[in-house]
Amino acid sequence: MLFKKSGPVDWLVVFLGNPGAVYSKTRHNAGFMTADVFEKTGVKISRLKFKALTGSADVDGVKLFLMKPQTYMNLSGDAVREAMAFYKLPLERVIVVSDDVALLPGKLRIRRDGTAGGHNGLKDIIAKCGGDSFIRVKIGVGKPAHPDFEMADWVLSTLFGSELQQLEAAAETAAAAVKTIVTSGVDAAMNRYN
Repeated sequence: MLFKKSGPVDWLVVFLGNPGAVYSKTRHNAGFMTADVFEKTGVKISRLKFKALTGSADVDGVKLFLMKPQTYMNLSGDAVREAMAFYKLPLERVIVVSDDVALLPGKLRIRRDGTAGGHNGLKDIIAKCGGDSFIRVKIGVGKPAHPDFEMADWVLSTLFGSELQQLEAAAETAAAAVKTIVTSGVDAAMNRYN
């Protein structure tokens, strides 16, 4: 085992997105799409707790608490802070899955820590949870082709066809990356998926 057991939960896995059907197929919901991959394997992420839809998963004996914050992106830190406090987990035991406009569509990047990079969900978690030392699994969604295109419109626009398929495939890879992080360590996941 790569770490000392901490209690009823070994890792907190936070999938960032915005609640509601209107946002379900947007770039900003790449995190929620990754949660959907876990749900396809029979994991239920449906219990409302800590301002999030939550569920539990066991990956090779490692206990995960899965969260889809229902606070909207800009207030994601509220849900994460409550769950960390309840389970007495340090920030280093938190994995956050989110979209990233700085990465090409479909690309994955895993980071041990770092800045918010302009992402409001990450910014709120850093501000409310005591630092930036949580693991990030970033899913590339690309930038708008034209510099005058409003970034909020870009990340909240609905995807169709090949763009949607590409993001769904990246979400599958992100779910596999989360499993690698918790079973083999972040370095192994970075070597395999970055």
